[in-house]
Amino acid sequence: MAGYAICPVDPATATAAIDALAVSLGDASSTAAGAANSLTLSVLVPATVGTSLCAFSAAAFNQLIEAPYDAQMARTRARPLPKRVVTPLHAATYGALTGTVGLATLYAINPLSAFLGLFTIVLYCPLYTISKRHSIYNTWLGALVGALPPLIGWAACTNSVDPWTQPGAWALPALLFAWQFPHFMSLSHTLRSSYASSGYRMLAVLDPRKNALVSLRYSLAILPLCAAFPALGLTNAAFAWLTLAPNGLLAVTAWRFWRRREERRAKELFWASLIHLPLVLALAMVCKKGLWGDDVDEADREVDEQVLADSAAAAAVAAGPRTEDSAVERV
Repeated sequence: MAGYAICPVDPATATAAIDALAVSLGDASSTAAGAANSLTLSVLVPATVGTSLCAFSAAAFNQLIEAPYDAQMARTRARPLPKRVVTPLHAATYGALTGTVGLATLYAINPLSAFLGLFTIVLYCPLYTISKRHSIYNTWLGALVGALPPLIGWAACTNSVDPWTQPGAWALPALLFAWQFPHFMSLSHTLRSSYASSGYRMLAVLDPRKNALVSLRYSLAILPLCAAFPALGLTNAAFAWLTLAPNGLLAVTAWRFWRRREERRAKELFWASLIHLPLVLALAMVCKKGLWGDDVDEADREVDEQVLADSAAAAAVAAGPRTEDSAVERV
């Protein structure tokens, strides 16, 4: 949802996206402009539902494969399959249905969103699920899975995630990718005995010092990533300054965990990560470029207005003569 919210209608503009969202929230039938762009609740809701259903599907298949191992860990032995609350057939049917409906919902928006949804499911299960028992790099693969949802949101808006023409599409995925290392490495440190007994090849088990160092590295990497948001035209400059507080909290707790690999330090970092992510995402949306009208110059405003006018005219032509007259008059 955050990836969708910070995406402009035209990645080269900003104010047009805000105006279009205001139109869609205020009176969706009042102008053709609201229907011509993709930044509307009619796209946001199915994009969110479709992405969520894909996540449900991946989680179901993950638990289906790992049921014997989940039964050996205190953290997971209460899941439905180890407790035999549901049967494997039940879980497989649920995963197939949620995946099918989720992908169909995303496909109704555009094929790119559906492809990213399918890629997320396959990358998580079976690839990530199986790799956890074979390589420490399973965490990097899992972080890639967790980075994809905001990319789906962007694709739902623009039907493109081209890194050359739309580099802003990759800003939130990069942030999510980096964030998952301090989040998961700290969690896995507290669960390392369970992972070891169940045969999972986690860095926290095989090399605890490097596990803590990876947490610190990626916590520090988030600082320049947030500074890149204004440069990519996604937010105003205030975002880079405001995120120094949560980013600093994450970096300090990661440094403390690296210096002394104690369970108490690991829990500090884990809870700091839970505070960090929603706060940074909220700041990204609040600081969206053009939202407050004071960071868009007159030339950009004229371009944005032309985008809306062109969109309205195109929708009016497609809708027919009667709609065209009223739409052009409103524009």
